[in-house]
Amino acid sequence: MFGFVSKWFQRGDAAAGATAAGEPVGYRGFTITPEPYRQQGQWQLAARITKEIDGETREHRLVRADLLSDAEEARRHAVTKARRLIDERGDGLFD
Repeated sequence: MFGFVSKWFQRGDAAAGATAAGEPVGYRGFTITPEPYRQQGQWQLAARITKEIDGETREHRLVRADLLSDAEEARRHAVTKARRLIDERGDGLFD
C-alpha cells in the first residue's frame, strides 16, 4: 500500500536520478542551468534559473510539460524557455 503511495508522488524515472544537466548559460545577469529529467521514457523539460540579488543567490525552478525524445534537444529548449521567462518577468521571477 505505501509503495503505491510513494510511487504516486515520484517523478517517474527522475526518482532514479536520471537527469541530463547541461552547462550553465549566462543571460541578462541570470544563470540558466538546463536540467531535463527522464519521464515516461522521454526527457521532461526543466531548468534552474539563478541570480545574485543583494548578495543573496535567488533560485527559480522551471518545469514545463514538454516531453522530448532527445536529451540535448530538451536542454536547448529549456534554455530557450528560460530566456523567454526572464524576458517576461525579470527579477519578478523570484517574487
